[in-house]
Amino acid sequence: MLPESIANLSRTLIWLNFYDNQIYGSIPAEIGNLVNLERIGMWSNLLSGTIPTSLGSLVRLETLELGTNKLEGEIPVTLGNLTRLSSLSLASNDLYGSIPSTLGNCPLETLDLASNKLNGTVPKDIMSIPTFNKYLNVSHNSLSGFLPLEIGKLINIQTIDVSNNRLSGGVPSTISECEVLENLYMQGNLFQGSIPSSLNQLKGLQVLDLSSNNLSGQIPNFHNMTCLNLSYNNLDGEVPEVGVFSNASAFSVAGNNNLCGGVRELGLRPCLDQASKKKHLSGKLIVVISLAAGILCVIFLLSLFAARWWFHKSRTHSPVASCIKEQHRKVSFAELLRATDGFSPANLIGMGSFGSVYKGTMDWEDHKVVAVKVLNLLQRGASRSFTAECEALRNIRHRNLVKVLTSCSGVDFQGNDFKALVFELLPNGSLDKWLHPGVDERGTSLSLIQRLNISIDVASALGYLHHHGRTPIVHCDLKPSNILLDHDMVAHVGDFGLARFLSRTVSKSFQRLTNSATLKGSIGYAAPEYGMANKVSVQGDAYSFGILLLEMFTGKRPTDDSLKGLNLHQYVEMAVPQKVVEIIDPCLLSEGGETEAEADRNNPSTSELSTRALECITSVLRVGILCSKESPKERMHMEHVIRELHDIRDAIL
Repeated sequence: MLPESIANLSRTLIWLNFYDNQIYGSIPAEIGNLVNLERIGMWSNLLSGTIPTSLGSLVRLETLELGTNKLEGEIPVTLGNLTRLSSLSLASNDLYGSIPSTLGNCPLETLDLASNKLNGTVPKDIMSIPTFNKYLNVSHNSLSGFLPLEIGKLINIQTIDVSNNRLSGGVPSTISECEVLENLYMQGNLFQGSIPSSLNQLKGLQVLDLSSNNLSGQIPNFHNMTCLNLSYNNLDGEVPEVGVFSNASAFSVAGNNNLCGGVRELGLRPCLDQASKKKHLSGKLIVVISLAAGILCVIFLLSLFAARWWFHKSRTHSPVASCIKEQHRKVSFAELLRATDGFSPANLIGMGSFGSVYKGTMDWEDHKVVAVKVLNLLQRGASRSFTAECEALRNIRHRNLVKVLTSCSGVDFQGNDFKALVFELLPNGSLDKWLHPGVDERGTSLSLIQRLNISIDVASALGYLHHHGRTPIVHCDLKPSNILLDHDMVAHVGDFGLARFLSRTVSKSFQRLTNSATLKGSIGYAAPEYGMANKVSVQGDAYSFGILLLEMFTGKRPTDDSLKGLNLHQYVEMAVPQKVVEIIDPCLLSEGGETEAEADRNNPSTSELSTRALECITSVLRVGILCSKESPKERMHMEHVIRELHDIRDAIL
């Protein structure tokens, strides 16, 4: 329990940090006596009670982190007295009431109030803080009203997240004045009206999520963007085919029933051209005039109009059918047999629990080389795995997920059942082969920045699966062999054979399959609670990600014999932070030259680059430790993980 005597510490104390523990009790009001405090870090504990108003007396305070506790009550207005406060995190508590407008007096760079019970409006004063340069996160609350036009004053901010509230009104066009904005999350609200075309002025915008709102009108052109989600609105008109819209895996417009056109992968109906519209209007005008001329002329003209309509329909039917046919590409057993040279061992590129993966050569225009996953239907659970993977892959689309091209379900030449999935081939293979190269693969290793990028890619994929797809999905089998790397070493998560949905919206037959299945996962990566019960959760994926992160930076598998009876979490936790150099992957130690590596090992005064690299690795390992906690409730949320990893990468760069 947090002792009240904490208030008796020296008044010269500058930092007070005890984050990520199991400390409970309330924060004593007397903490306001420690007038020289510059930083308070108490996040990820079990603290309860209210936030003391006396914190407003700590006029030197620059950082206040009380997130992921059990604090309740309102946010004290006295925090507005902290004229040096640059970082405030109160996320994941039970705070209620409104956001104090007095926070506008603080020179905040980051503000995280996500996942509370806050209500009321977003204060204009918050949106007018000129020092914001990292992120503003008020997501997952009950905020209502309009988003203030003053949001345009946040000209230096990188990320804005107001998702999953009850905000209404239009999307402020003034957002286009946020010149360095990279990520904008507004999904899960009640925004209405059209999407401001001025958003296209944000040249640095990479992620825009406006899904699950009441937006209407046409879609503006968006160009330099990596992820755009406009699904589940009331948008209409033609989907553009340039910029981000030229890559079907980079955007989603699902659930907008009045859209047409776009790239053929969308499978939308074609749009009527202007000539067709003029003919349609002209036909209506003729009908109106003919009604006045008499019944005989009406019959004649209606017959003429019907003939014209039939002719127009017959001309347009063929392209539509062709588009649908191309969208759902058919592939036979014979084609796959030929593409893989009879499923030759020479083309075998991987083996899993339920089947084998072969390299295949096709004559398709868009994909000449593919990966063919052939299910071993004699293996128990293989058919269920095929159903699960198909169900999951048809519901998701993200740049960090493996792209499925088509599937084959039929019989082979002997009349046996045959099931296969065809994927886009990613040339750099699995992450497992890079972390643990074979004898003939020695000499290839991942740099520190590459490992960080891959970590962020995988976390982004999980964040999408858990929070940003149509239905929350738990992967259930995250491990290095299920993460594939493309030409640019961008990571793509694959193998959804054990995936589970956390919703009732999927088919009943699929629910019966998943409910009756016995979850296995992979030894070392499966969350410990999966061994006692069959109930899956996003926290289970967080555990697997934590173990993956520890493996990536130590180079040790969770089943490595050198762990000496410990699990990987315990092994790393015992070494952080004093003995990090002793446990990290030797490839990272040698990065930057042999002399520097020797200096790191033998000389306490390392170079600036080496020191920063070591601090970076230590921070990543801490994230891995927090994600792989034994208790699911203590594990980090993926949204928090993504932000932490981005901050770590920014620091090293």
